[in-house]
Amino acid sequence: MPTETPEGPASPGPGAPAGLHEPSLDEQIAVYQREFGDLDPQVEKVVSALGRLNRRMNVAYGRQVADLGISNAEWEVLKSLVLSGSPYRMGPGELAKRLGLTPAAMTHRIDRMAGEGLVTRDRDETNRVRVIVELTDEGRTKWQEAMRMATDFEEDLLQDLSPEERSSLGELLIRVLRRVEHAQPDAGGRLTDLD
Repeated sequence: MPTETPEGPASPGPGAPAGLHEPSLDEQIAVYQREFGDLDPQVEKVVSALGRLNRRMNVAYGRQVADLGISNAEWEVLKSLVLSGSPYRMGPGELAKRLGLTPAAMTHRIDRMAGEGLVTRDRDETNRVRVIVELTDEGRTKWQEAMRMATDFEEDLLQDLSPEERSSLGELLIRVLRRVEHAQPDAGGRLTDLD
């Protein structure tokens, strides 16, 4: 993974093409200020750092779940089923809405996951028209393994922060998140399907 400091340029990580260089945050902000004079550099530094952190974390999580033989898309379904609580069941429509997918994309994803033994799909006993998607033991095991890997990664990520700094950072990020959720209440899903 590339290494970067806020002050200096990123150095390409292992396997990165030679000569490929992502500007440091300071370099990026300097260009933005040159091209768009109304920019607040403090705001841009925070937002750009969050964007880069999010991108790199998504790549890291994607690699971890790939090592378990599942995709990010499948991980999202497993996570949603676990978050629904025991017995880890939801309708495809509920899952689609939670993940910001079209019903067709959700059906495709569930078909794939059922074929891999991660979920089952059965008719609801009380309403034969309704389909229920349920987490299997295999799906729960994959979710637990992914959580173990993520926990190790996240502990490493925050190792340089004291417990007080972690707490403060968490509170600050939650305040920013609440502001975004208030301004964009419908932005929890995606604008387009990923698969």
